[in-house]
Amino acid sequence: GLSSPGLCESCPSPSGGADESFLGKLGGTLARKKKSKEVSDLHEEGKNAINAPMLPTGTDIHPEDTLMEENAERIMLDPTSRENLKFKDLLKVLIDWINSELEEERIIVKDLEEDCYDGQVLQKLFEKLSGRKLNVAEVTQSEIGQKQKLQTVLEAVNELLRPHGWTIEWSVDSIHSKNLVAIVYLLVALAMHFQAPIRLPEHVSVQVVVVKQKREGILQTALVTKELTSTTEDAFDTLLDHAPDKLNVVKTSLITFVNKHLNKLNLEVTELETQFADGVYLVLLMGLLEDYFVPLYNFFLTPESFEQKVHNVAFAFELMQDGGLKKPKARPEDVVNLNLKSTLRVLYNLFTNYKNSE
Repeated sequence: GLSSPGLCESCPSPSGGADESFLGKLGGTLARKKKSKEVSDLHEEGKNAINAPMLPTGTDIHPEDTLMEENAERIMLDPTSRENLKFKDLLKVLIDWINSELEEERIIVKDLEEDCYDGQVLQKLFEKLSGRKLNVAEVTQSEIGQKQKLQTVLEAVNELLRPHGWTIEWSVDSIHSKNLVAIVYLLVALAMHFQAPIRLPEHVSVQVVVVKQKREGILQTALVTKELTSTTEDAFDTLLDHAPDKLNVVKTSLITFVNKHLNKLNLEVTELETQFADGVYLVLLMGLLEDYFVPLYNFFLTPESFEQKVHNVAFAFELMQDGGLKKPKARPEDVVNLNLKSTLRVLYNLFTNYKNSE
């Protein structure tokens, strides 16, 4: 490239006209040979570009953001999106999920940006979900160590997710620089891939500010909408929402299935919506399917309170997992609250697993 320092000092700050094309030819050379005067000019340029009317007010772009390599881009969450209730809800669901997964590790996550950037939590989470150990140093304080750990974790994640058609919306740099959007994309992908027993809020979108470094320190900014979760509909939702006629067929076969077993205890179900809500039949049904007697001190045979019913349903869920079923997607509270979709989903899961057992 051009190496004569005289060239740069003699040119005025990029302001247009002939100088612009001249500077254009220098291209990347400028980026590498910045003098302090040019740096401050760049900051001015940066500020002017940042204060362009298309940008939402209150977007913080720090001086270091304006010193980017040519054609580099930064993505920042637009401040108004931080306050978006569905987005906040998504963050809370993800944080609760990580904490329940990593309970035994005594790890408590409070803030996704501050707690995920160094790779430690992501490593533990991936190991727990995938059941495999990653070959990484345990504690890494240095930035280089953290980035190496992230590199190893993300390579393992990408290798797992790519074949399933996931777009990789995260990188070592974006996560290490605490880019919340990248962190959330990654966590949502893991939660969905490993069928986490959580309900992600649907259609959560955020606005991000994309800052692109053009030539001569000119920053180009744009607001882009990113969809973090789409719909989490599965075959069951589709059935419930779009095929009510088929729904009755499913209900009938579920009633036949549960009664075939409950009849052994002289019990009869006529209404799926309500009769499983207190968890008693659910617990007894699990005992019948797995062929054991459930001790009465393990659950409430005549539950009075909401808590006791939740205890029963949660206990039945535990028995299902002991029997080798996946943890139900529904929450015990949903079944107790007579949520038909959740109740049917739980029963359907039992039906597909045990329909041939006598």
